[in-house]
Amino acid sequence: MPTYLNLNGDSGISSYEMGPNFINVTFTQGTFRTYSYTHARPGAVHVETMKRLAVQGYGLNSYINSNPAVRNGYASRV
Repeated sequence: MPTYLNLNGDSGISSYEMGPNFINVTFTQGTFRTYSYTHARPGAVHVETMKRLAVQGYGLNSYINSNPAVRNGYASRV
């Protein structure tokens, strides 16, 4: 998994993994650390935006937390 660049310096995200129709996001803290987001849930528009933000290394944590459909709409968690 690539390390999240965290250019803002205050993200709770440590790494991510992307595929054609998903992104897995690993957080630095919490009982469940890795969350999977897919084109099926929370949807392709959100997942593609999250993938772009992950590559940029800026804004992914804010995007997840400010969108209830994303924050509560993950496909699975581990």
